[in-house]
Amino acid sequence: MNFLDGSLFPENQDKLVITAAPYGPEWIPSDFPEDIPVSMEAQIQKAVDCYNAGATVLHLHVRELDGKGSKRLSKFNELIAGVRKAVPDMIIQVGGSISFAPESDGAAAKWLSDDTRHMLAELEPQPDQVTVTVNTSQMNVVEQMDVEDIAGTSLAEPDGFRAYSNMVVPSTPSFFEEHIRRLNKAKIQSAFQFYNINSFETVERLIRRGIYKGPLVCNWVAIGGGMDQPTVYSLANFLRAIPDGTMLTVESSMRNVLPINMMGLAMGLHVRCGIEDNLWNQSRTEKMSTVKQIEQLVRISREFGREVATGKEARQICKIGVFYDTVEETLAANGFAPNAKGRQQGFLRKAA
Repeated sequence: MNFLDGSLFPENQDKLVITAAPYGPEWIPSDFPEDIPVSMEAQIQKAVDCYNAGATVLHLHVRELDGKGSKRLSKFNELIAGVRKAVPDMIIQVGGSISFAPESDGAAAKWLSDDTRHMLAELEPQPDQVTVTVNTSQMNVVEQMDVEDIAGTSLAEPDGFRAYSNMVVPSTPSFFEEHIRRLNKAKIQSAFQFYNINSFETVERLIRRGIYKGPLVCNWVAIGGGMDQPTVYSLANFLRAIPDGTMLTVESSMRNVLPINMMGLAMGLHVRCGIEDNLWNQSRTEKMSTVKQIEQLVRISREFGREVATGKEARQICKIGVFYDTVEETLAANGFAPNAKGRQQGFLRKAA
């Protein structure tokens, strides 16, 4: 991205799109019973509350009535239908992991099979986005967490800590290329999760080869543990690589969430918050609900002079429903340089 004169002035930035991640699949309800919805009615109401607070993108996971993360696509269909009816303008973004929570005590935290994740392209009603990870990576979500961050929660238990510290995101080319094709066919936007520059570079090659023909809408995931570090240097290095047409949301964990989001706010990027990412206020004197986190970002953004996007405006900023016909159109719309004529695009491949 290029930061030209005036880039930090709110009148030269898009309105802020806030993603809410209120379902927190790594937690169990007793970790934060005041803010972890379990019944379907409560899960739908949580989406409504987040939207009313100012969030326009809902990062969606689902729970069963026993409080465990659901791996049943029928439950996803039910929640999507309920949210769509209650807040029709909200962008529904299904977490591509489905639920990485362990299925039983002492079990590993792991992502489901490729075949199961591919079925997210068949959800009905359709979500607006499905998050797509690119390149297999360690996902040690507790590496950057302080002992006090997880004290008294299930992650502080030996089994829980072990499960999440050893989690791996499986995403090989045979998975993500096919997954993107299926999402494209269903007209569901791929919301790319970039853990570092190499995952972005792989997506650029997918675009140059004609596998993905849509807007570059993505998250920079700075949680450590195999993913990028939540520092200004890591963020600046990533920003120098991506093109100006990118719609980028910053994401971090625990008490890194607010400062990373404030950097994103100032630079015209977009933000994510919620109990999936963080449980605490900055002094760690009390837990902070997803709605409270959203309200805090709305206040800060307005202090910057940057207005918060409505649901309809967020859909325009994210280019929901937009796909392109050609590689050349995709590159130009996203701000990439055109393909060099006659040159192989990616190792031993040409653009489709």
